[in-house]
Amino acid sequence: MDLDPQFIIRDAAELRSLYGHPLERSVRKQMDRLDQHSRAFIAASPFVVISTQGPDAAGLADNSPRGDFPGFVEVADDRTLLIPDRRGNNRLDSLQNLLRNPKIGLLFLAPGVNETFRVNGLAELSRDPALTGRFVVEGKTPKTVIVVHVQEAYIHCSRAMLRSKLWDPSRHVAPGLLPSFGTIMACHTQGFVDAQALDEENKVRMPATLY
Repeated sequence: MDLDPQFIIRDAAELRSLYGHPLERSVRKQMDRLDQHSRAFIAASPFVVISTQGPDAAGLADNSPRGDFPGFVEVADDRTLLIPDRRGNNRLDSLQNLLRNPKIGLLFLAPGVNETFRVNGLAELSRDPALTGRFVVEGKTPKTVIVVHVQEAYIHCSRAMLRSKLWDPSRHVAPGLLPSFGTIMACHTQGFVDAQALDEENKVRMPATLY
C-alpha cells in the first residue's frame, strides 16, 4: 500500500495539533509504584499481554499473551512484579528480546471488567530457585521468572472494551467461522504439519501440557 507522503505525520507538534491535550486527570493518574488498587487489579487478572522490543531501531516490537489463574503475576513489593514463565513453544521471542533490551510493557485484563491496567518498566530474567519455587503448579516449576521493575503504572479507561464488546457472549466468534489452528498451521508451514492430525493432537496435548 502506497501512502501519500503529505499526510504522513512526522513530528509530535503536528500530532498534538490533531488530538489536543489530555485531561489533567489522565496525566495525574500515572504512578511510579503499585498501590493497593493496583494490587487488587493485578490479583484479579488471569491474563496479561507482555510487550517487548529488539535492541535497536531494527528490532521489531513483539506482544505475547500470558495467562494462568487470577493473580498469577505476583506483586513482590510496590515497585516489583514477578511473572512466572510457563510452558510455551520455546521460541523465546519475548525472553530473548528482554536479554537485549530490558524495556517491557504490560497490559492486564480482568474478565468482565472494561478497564485495563498498564505497567511499564525494566525487566530481568531470574532462574533463582527461591523465585521459581514460589510458582510451582501441579508439581511443575517454571524455568525462569520475569522480574519487572515498575516505572509507570496506571488504569486505562473502558472505551476500547466498550467498543469491542469483548466480554459480551453474543459477540463471541461462532464455532467454525474461523479456520482451525491446524488449518492455519498447515498453511503457514507450507504443509509441514497435517491440519487434522494437529487439531486432534492438540485436544489432548494442550490440556496435558499447560505446566
